[in-house]
Amino acid sequence: MGPGLIWGLDFTAQGSSPVELCDSPPAGSFRWLHLNLADHGTRLWIEKRDALPIAVRELLLSVDTHQRALVDRDTVGCVLHDFERDFDVADTARVGVLRIALTPGLMLTTRLHPLRSADIARQRLERGAADIGAAQALELLVGAITDNIAEISRTLSADVQRAEDAFLDGHHPPTARDLIGIRRRLAQLHRLLAGMRSVFLRLEQDEDLADALLPTVEKLVQRLQSLDADILGVQGQLRLLREELDIQEAQRTNQNLYILSMITALMLPATLVTGIFGMNTGGLPFANGPWGTLHATILASGAAAATYALLRWMGFMRR
Repeated sequence: MGPGLIWGLDFTAQGSSPVELCDSPPAGSFRWLHLNLADHGTRLWIEKRDALPIAVRELLLSVDTHQRALVDRDTVGCVLHDFERDFDVADTARVGVLRIALTPGLMLTTRLHPLRSADIARQRLERGAADIGAAQALELLVGAITDNIAEISRTLSADVQRAEDAFLDGHHPPTARDLIGIRRRLAQLHRLLAGMRSVFLRLEQDEDLADALLPTVEKLVQRLQSLDADILGVQGQLRLLREELDIQEAQRTNQNLYILSMITALMLPATLVTGIFGMNTGGLPFANGPWGTLHATILASGAAAATYALLRWMGFMRR
């Protein structure tokens, strides 16, 4: 049973050529195989790859999904996160796992579900890649992941700016609930980039890393750090917008409470007057006259007007 080969390419000085069988002799100096881990044949094939160190094979077949890296002799193994895609949707919010084994002559990438970065990398390779090596292949793959994240980041930044403009204009301003989705996606991107940057920082500090890969790893660390800084900038912009929305909502609530308090204060004397005249006791004023109700109404209104004048004199009615 052969492995589940999704696509494979051999790289020569003349360009790239497709790989039909994983066990066929390489046509060039470097080969890239992208395999489906959901295929049981892939797992059997990896288990029998004696050319790969045992630790790297275990990393490729492990069920653990946290991002990490290891160096064993001339082989680098990595577990990176990337966004999955559907057949009809190029980008989803589901995070998938990309497992990598990199040797001087082979790039082996595996996944359980379709990933966006693999599509981007293949499109770039098929447009006419020259003879590449391990360092260029790693840079191209991680570059595809970061480019996809950068595109998502620009979209989210534009969404925040539109929400901010709507808030400043006062026409259909966003609510805090409208921004929850943006906040959740930004946090997801930040966690993904922070984990990936930690992976390459560990590789950069690993003394066993091949000298040919070190400049590429250093470049990737800087790129990930810059992209993460952009994500943090959008998060800061969103945080300020949420604070402005919270302040506006608090001001609206305080204004409503103020109006309610003023109405309560104005009605309190009138309520006292009506309460007194509602008592079934003897000697109530205006009880025997024909204009008692009118007199009581005037008294209640006068009490409310006097309360209003007192509150205004004390400064409570100044807005």
